[in-house]
Amino acid sequence: MATLLSVNVGMPKDVSWQGRTVHTGAWKSPVHGPRMVRRLNIDGDGQGDLAGHGGDIRAVLVYQLQSYRYWREQLGRDDLTFGSFGENFTVDGLPDDEVCIGDRYRIGEAEFEVTQPRVTCYRVGMRLGEPTMAALLVAHHRPGFYLRVLTEGHVQVGDEITLIRKGPEELSVADTDALLYLPDRDPALLHKALNIPALSPGWQQSFRELATAQRPGQEPGWPGTGAGNRQHREEPGWPGFKALRVARIVPETPTVSSIYLDTTDGTPLPEARAGQYLSLRLTLGDTAPVVRSYSLSSAPTAGTYRISVKHEPHGQVSGYLHAALHTGDLVDIACPRGTFVLEDGTGPVVLLSAGIGITPVLAMLHQLAAARAPRPVWWIHTAHDRTHHAFADETHTLLAQLPDAHEHIYYTAETPPPDEPHISRGRPSAPALAAMGLPADADAYLCGPPAFMDSVGGLLHDHGLDPVRIHTEQFSALAAINPGVTSTAALRPHQPPGPPGSGPLITFARSGITTPWSPAHASLLDLAEACDVPTRWSCRTGVCHTCVTHLVSGETSYTTPPLEPPEPGTVLVCCSRPTTEVVLDL
Repeated sequence: MATLLSVNVGMPKDVSWQGRTVHTGAWKSPVHGPRMVRRLNIDGDGQGDLAGHGGDIRAVLVYQLQSYRYWREQLGRDDLTFGSFGENFTVDGLPDDEVCIGDRYRIGEAEFEVTQPRVTCYRVGMRLGEPTMAALLVAHHRPGFYLRVLTEGHVQVGDEITLIRKGPEELSVADTDALLYLPDRDPALLHKALNIPALSPGWQQSFRELATAQRPGQEPGWPGTGAGNRQHREEPGWPGFKALRVARIVPETPTVSSIYLDTTDGTPLPEARAGQYLSLRLTLGDTAPVVRSYSLSSAPTAGTYRISVKHEPHGQVSGYLHAALHTGDLVDIACPRGTFVLEDGTGPVVLLSAGIGITPVLAMLHQLAAARAPRPVWWIHTAHDRTHHAFADETHTLLAQLPDAHEHIYYTAETPPPDEPHISRGRPSAPALAAMGLPADADAYLCGPPAFMDSVGGLLHDHGLDPVRIHTEQFSALAAINPGVTSTAALRPHQPPGPPGSGPLITFARSGITTPWSPAHASLLDLAEACDVPTRWSCRTGVCHTCVTHLVSGETSYTTPPLEPPEPGTVLVCCSRPTTEVVLDL
């Protein structure tokens, strides 16, 4: 019979860590006497990051005496007291390789259901002073698990733990954890996991993505970490940068020009996917090379690559491309990449853009028109006025080739003539989207300024579109994911403090920073943080893949081998260092 050995609670507090402040509830201490367990918490307990811990799905964390004994021996530690692993219940029994997702237990007056393994979070390593602990828990198949509270009630040390129902499929906690985080997945186990109603929604979504990626004809990949994040794919083309020749330059508006690119030897260019982008590397004066990314605006099968660049005020690179680039010039280009792409399907499509954000969705429109796609298509674009409305005639012609197309144009600074009813003054609004009859099962693709995408994305969600069907693209730095770290004022990316390094150049392409590598930094993630480049991470040990980043060019090595390597052409920046000059999509 399993037994409750310790009830551990602790309220969130601010903890200093690596020069930052982390708000965390990882510090738990044993309490004595009966303690009330409620739907969201044990009395006296709390979680600091409710996005990854807590809530009704993850109300109570369980860890075992047997795992404490294991880690005391493995780590050579004699200071691991109950609560050190952040658990609420320390138990004798209930091993991870026997407890199954969906199992139900009675402890004291309360009843519980197993919902998922522990989240692979850096904070357990922070709490124990063992930075790689998140990876060790997975690699050694000893994660612990979360409980949902089915019946509230009092529990106390010494309570027997009674199994009242086995979960369907009998998939153990250890096997579930390995299924997500370790390679060589068994497809049959993936489908078993998806048949367990008690499994938390986040894990169900990850397993759905993995199951889809293992179907015949699909590429394997790591599941996305949220709405709009899809697995990375191996990109066709060439490694790093190669020289392409400027075939011609075509002005589109007073501020936008299109640049057509060909190979220097006449060999065919790899076919891009509609929505992908090119990265350009330019040397301007005596400074280090700069890298900028621009969406392909042409049809994927056009034979040449076309990018369309807006001349931004005070823009160093866009100014050079508009004023100094000429036909016949050579430009270093990385092959097409990016996951903001038109997905296969037969359902309705909504293409929304503002300003120069038109370029990737224009490539999608080209693909739909070339296939004479029967799926309904809504084209919604916002421009300043007719003079600055790039590709107006081109898009109108493409839409005429589709059997079920709807065109809606907005000018923010000009009233259109009455004989063009598809053009309105203003911006897309909730009533306007409702009047268009956008179906709730449409896939929407948005590109434009961040404020535009936030606003229109919210309108689409309010209209009934599932967030996973709302896809966005932006070329500025992506929003940071730094769980538990207390927010501070955002700083512009900059050179790292201290003397410059003497190693290979590292370029953060989205942030416009190039700096030499210094071995003083533990990883590429550490260097990015020193430059205040927005970063995304969770485990910091190569497990969760939140930090996976496109490697535009260069080579890296891992300081800690990840439990599962990322897709080719990507790198886990939390545990890697450069071996050559590197360009990262950060």
